[in-house]
Amino acid sequence: MTGPYARAPTVELRQFGGDGEALPALICAPHAGGGAALFRTWPKALPRIAVHVLDLPGRDARFDQPPFTRLDTLVASAADAILPLSRRPFALFGHSMGALILFETARLLRRRGVATPEHLFVSSFRAPHLPCPKPRRADMPDAMFVEEIRRINKPAFDPAEHAELLELMLPTLRADFRLVESYAFRPEPPLGCPITACGGSDDSEISEQELREWRHHTSETFDLMMLPGGHAYLQTQERTLLGRIHHVLAGRAAFRAGSMAAVSGVQP
Repeated sequence: MTGPYARAPTVELRQFGGDGEALPALICAPHAGGGAALFRTWPKALPRIAVHVLDLPGRDARFDQPPFTRLDTLVASAADAILPLSRRPFALFGHSMGALILFETARLLRRRGVATPEHLFVSSFRAPHLPCPKPRRADMPDAMFVEEIRRINKPAFDPAEHAELLELMLPTLRADFRLVESYAFRPEPPLGCPITACGGSDDSEISEQELREWRHHTSETFDLMMLPGGHAYLQTQERTLLGRIHHVLAGRAAFRAGSMAAVSGVQP
């Protein structure tokens, strides 16, 4: 087979800020159909963090490349991409589908004996052990599928304003929905890092209780952060969300600095 579909899909990392290799990393993953551009403004609010994004095929500059059709292969490729960054402190942030991707990536990195992330932020996605209460949508007729996209993302997204783009993106969106809808949770010990679950208080897709259930997946601290808005709340609450992320990661940096000073006998 020749052409752009000859190669198996891969995850690439795209960096938006923080040039220094010594800086801690925040690795982000987007929602279904979303691209790395969702996080392009984040470095302004996180100046001492190197912001990296899982750049997935089938969207943005990689639109001509086939999307993933299996979650396990996506997660394995994501773990390979993240591996070089795991030698320094790193945290993970995933929105909607991205939360599931990074949760499973963190578990795969642990099975490989790689360092645990300092923190896992999960946004707008139910705890992974909970069954999906919604009917399968990936194979719906186009009109019904588009209506579901509108319902999930209202009022942030109006299909009528993006009809041509949406038509082009339907194969990738369907592939992403299949990844999520075919997911089968396998029990493992809780992650050894704190988890913060974030969501919109008006989200009709994910409830506060479904977010609260993430507490079962950490042996460390758990926090829940509800913000005004729906499933796509981070488009309007970005400043508040990033303020919280900055506070958490700055606290981790201060803790590391204090620990290193204690070990060396130097007062922080």
